[in-house]
Amino acid sequence: MILVGSGGYGGAVSVVKDRDEVVEQLEPFRRELTAYCYRMLGSAFEAEDAVQETLVRAWSKYAGFEGRSALRTWLYRIATNVCLDMAPAAQRRARPMDLTSPVSASALDLTRLEENLWVGPVPDARVLSGDPAEVTMGRETIRLAFVTALQKLPAKQRAILVLREVLAWSAAETAELLGTSVASVNSALQRARSTLAEGGGIPASDTYRPLDETQQSLLTRYVRAFETFDIEGLKKLLHEDAVLNMPPYQMWVRGAVELGEWWLGAGCGCRGSRMLPVEANGSPAFAQYRPAEDKNGWTPWGITVLEITDGRIATMTNHMDTDRLFPLWGLPMRLPAIGAVGA
Repeated sequence: MILVGSGGYGGAVSVVKDRDEVVEQLEPFRRELTAYCYRMLGSAFEAEDAVQETLVRAWSKYAGFEGRSALRTWLYRIATNVCLDMAPAAQRRARPMDLTSPVSASALDLTRLEENLWVGPVPDARVLSGDPAEVTMGRETIRLAFVTALQKLPAKQRAILVLREVLAWSAAETAELLGTSVASVNSALQRARSTLAEGGGIPASDTYRPLDETQQSLLTRYVRAFETFDIEGLKKLLHEDAVLNMPPYQMWVRGAVELGEWWLGAGCGCRGSRMLPVEANGSPAFAQYRPAEDKNGWTPWGITVLEITDGRIATMTNHMDTDRLFPLWGLPMRLPAIGAVGA
């Protein structure tokens, strides 16, 4: 809901009516604006803050909006300015693989860094909509790897690349929105493409298709192996150079052999976990609950987003800011013990 101030007594009914009409005009754009701001900022929480600020600004200035441009274009202009203000270069978000080398499972570095350093996950329901083709395209452009790659660009180049190549705006439309020239837009887009290419491009992964039987079979085997703590079974589902990373820890582990040692060593606390499927970043994902310390059910451990390449798991990113993330997905903060009332 858009937050607005209250009107005075005079003409109160008319003011409220106008306010409601404006809200009705703006609110349908919330989801696509959230997707745009998430790609720009790399955080679901910052994206929602940016969209809220965008809609508040739009509401306050709506009387001066004379239709010289489409309402959607006007909102994207406001959202872009909000994101540019929120995305200084010093605070670009990343993943552990961008910052350090992999560590051995037997020599872990458990240094934790601030949350605002990491690219975070986002629920699909907050950023995806439209027909099946649009949803499929949207999944590709909210993948963790894609959003992380975008963060390597200066904020304005990031906006231009998203507007041009994700949202399919023309160079002229993008130039109008940013208040610049078509030549400047084309030049910035070329620089953005070159920067991404120099960084190795955006890693490819299999398009997630929730109804695909082969993919669902892989995920079923993953959950079964994880919940039974069948480490050899897990390793068979991984690429040989599969990666596990766990923000806010800066360390990450690479390789099926190392990961096997990790789970049997420092990661042995995952034994007995339960995995609930969720939708995140256009990818298969699970809410992981570990056995509660009081032995009464399970408590949140992380939101794990999987990236699958050529039918095998290539990357496992476990986001551990559970106090904020689990409510974002509407997940319970405890699963009751099996056999308990309501379990």
